[in-house]
Order: sequence, then structure tokens, then C-alpha cells
Amino acid sequence: MISVPCTAWFHNPVDTWKVGVKVRLGLNLRDSQAIRGEQVPHATIRCSYGEVLFWAICCRVATADFTVKRGGVLLAATRAARELSLGSNHVTFNMATALTHSRKGRSLGKGQAQIQITVGTVLAVTDCLSWRRTGWEFRETRAAQDFFSTCRSPEACCELTLQPLHRFPLDAAIIFSDILVVPQALGMEVTMVPGKGPSFPEPLREECDLERLKHPATVASELGYVFQAITLTRQRLAGRVPLIGFAGAPWTLMTYMVEGGSSSTMAQAKRWLYQRPQASHRLLRILTDALVPYLVGQVAAGAQALQLFESHAGHLGPQLFSKFALPYIRDVAKQVKAQLQEAGLAPVPMIIFAKDGHFALEELAKAGYEVVGLDWTVAPKKARERVGKTVTLQGNLDPCALYASEEEIGRLVKQMLDDFGPQRYIANLGHGLYPDMDPKHVGAFVDAVHKHSRLLQQK
Repeated sequence: MISVPCTAWFHNPVDTWKVGVKVRLGLNLRDSQAIRGEQVPHATIRCSYGEVLFWAICCRVATADFTVKRGGVLLAATRAARELSLGSNHVTFNMATALTHSRKGRSLGKGQAQIQITVGTVLAVTDCLSWRRTGWEFRETRAAQDFFSTCRSPEACCELTLQPLHRFPLDAAIIFSDILVVPQALGMEVTMVPGKGPSFPEPLREECDLERLKHPATVASELGYVFQAITLTRQRLAGRVPLIGFAGAPWTLMTYMVEGGSSSTMAQAKRWLYQRPQASHRLLRILTDALVPYLVGQVAAGAQALQLFESHAGHLGPQLFSKFALPYIRDVAKQVKAQLQEAGLAPVPMIIFAKDGHFALEELAKAGYEVVGLDWTVAPKKARERVGKTVTLQGNLDPCALYASEEEIGRLVKQMLDDFGPQRYIANLGHGLYPDMDPKHVGAFVDAVHKHSRLLQQK
């Protein structure tokens, strides 16, 4: 155990967290007013080193100086370096830096009461967003509702976000929503057709159709229900695990808006790129300008990390990707970070996942994101060689591996963890779950990640 003297403002917008935080971590505070957001001259927190980070996430510490001594050796970290170091005389922690530490090989463990930060721990985050495709409890929840009506219900989104955590010992949650709420907020009609997927009755066909779109500055106000869902979910999570927000990247959103739904070829969207390059850039700029305040708003509402899904990257070759996707991916990261700073909000880790975008790994690693997600078509060792040692990788088990036996899943997970290594890595599937997958096999995947992570630590 470590005694941590501190003098700071503790910002906790949700009073209901205070009991759960104190019970979970066994905090010994001289004055419990700290939990309610009032300044305390001195408070001693007795907890493990890992719990210091977890406690910072629970309480949304905005600014706090912790001097942490263990065995006579000063352990500290600076937000600028975002990694543990020796010799510094204080450490500034907040929910963003704490989560960033876990992204760099110092996991928050399994989100249980005793949390330890150990170099070599691997954070398991299965794609909770794919819960909308797997059915299970979700089918019962939304049976009487339209899909997007569910997305507009903060209570329903909160429930659906928490469902995977009730079933599996996941290490993070991703808010339940959909990437297509952004086109909706821009004024386009989108419906979810059973057995078919999303449908746009009036897709964008000509350049003049762009005039139908609302101004991107109005999008964040239109999506207040997402922010409410995030805040409510943070309350219900009570610091159990970090909460991740997300959005679709500009090119991926453009494909749906032009194609009118899902497509195996993206022929209509790519036709725009070749025949209407200026109009394509105009649309991609509109989407970028809409996404930035939307993502910033998610952080303001309580999201502790952000993931950008460029799900249709694979439909673009290297040249088209470099011209029509990568610049906007970079701009989203740059602008989000700048606007967070301007708003006085702490920076959060950002994850970019470009499915089938293996041809652009080096560029994605330099695009301004702390984490690069990989699908199963990329060899872990080759990916590490290409992106270097300073970028965290996330992935990348083939989702169809969950059709294998539980023993085989364990073997595949062990091989994956060995290939990625224990540093700067987040274990995950290479994409979402499928509706007919056995929940027991999902549990086997998560358990195998935790089991083999511990073995890596011991080595």
C-alpha cells in the first residue's frame, strides 16, 4: 500500500459515485469533501499504485499533484511524457493520462477492486459496439423499438452499453450508438431495415444535393442525446471501467450518404471521387467540421477515450486513401485535441481503426492518434516493425476464430499476445462480433486474454 499526500481540486460531477469509489478502493480520506469536489488542504489516500490511476479516473481529477513513494524509490509520471518514469518530483494525473498509461502497456487490469499497474499487462477491450449485431439480450431490449429510436434514448443506450459488462469481465465500455447519427443530424433520413441494414431513402446523387445538408456547426446540438447517454453511463459505471466514445470517419460516412446504404463495391461513392473530386472534398470537409465538435462534446460529457472508425478504408487504394481519407483523419485528431485544449478539457487518448487499411499503417501511425487498431489481415510482428515502438497497437484476432473450440480460442489468443508482445498493445478482435456467435466463446476470448496477460507479466 502507498500513502499519497495531495492538495488538489477533485472534480466529481456525479455525487452518486462517491460511495462506490470509496467502497471500491477503500479510500482513507481525512475529509470526504474531496469526493464532492471541494478543496482539501491535505488528504491521505492509502491504495495500491494502480489504484491511484484508477481513482483518478473514477473522480475525474482535473488537476492533482501526487507524490508517490514506494520502497524508497520515487515513482512519477508527467502528462507530457505520458509514461511512467523515475526521478520526477510530482505527477499530474487525470482520467485521460490514466487511460493513456493503460494504452501503453500498463493496463488497468480487469476493472476489479484490486487494480494493479504492471508493465506487461494487456488491456482486453472487445467491441461492445458490435452488441447491436450479436442479438442476445439486445434483441429483447430493442424488440419494440426502431433502432434509431433506441439510439435517441439515453436510458436505452446506457443499458445496452452496460449489458456486455454484465456478462463479460471487459476492461472498457464503448457507448452504444451508431456512426450514422451524424448524417441524420445533418438532415438526411436514415432508417434501419431488418435483414438489410441502414438505408438512405434520398442519398446524395449530385453536387447540388449537398445544399440539403444542415450546417455542420449544428450537429453537436442535434446529438445531445448521445452526450446524455455518455453522462448517464459514466454515472452507472461508477468508475468500474473507462468509457470510450466514437464516430465514423469522413470517408466511411460519405460512402453511406452517397451509396444510400451498405455496398460491396462503393461504386457510387468512388464515382464521386473520380468524377466530382471538388464536391467530394467539400462533403468530406462538411463531415470533418461536424465530427470535431461532436467528439469534443463526447469528452465533455464524460468519454475517456475516442475511437474513429474508418470502416471502409479497404475500398480505397493507397492513392485515393492518401487524397480523400488520410487528410481528414489527421484533421479530426488535430482539431479535436486543439478544441479540447481551448475548452479547458483534459486530452484523451484517440484510436484510429481503418479496416483493411494495412497499406497505410505508417501514415496512420503518424496521424495524431495514440492507438492504431488492426484487423486480422495484418501480421502483428510486421505491423510493429512498420509503425515503430512508440505507437500502441490494438487488435487483432479474426472474429471468426470465436467459432472455434474454447481450447483453440485460448491457443490463438496466446499466439496473438506473444506476437504483439506486452508493450503498447491492447488485445481486441480484428472487427465486430457476428449474430450467431456463442457468448461462451466470447467469454473464452476475454478470459484467455487475461490469463495469458498474467503469464506475460511473470515472464
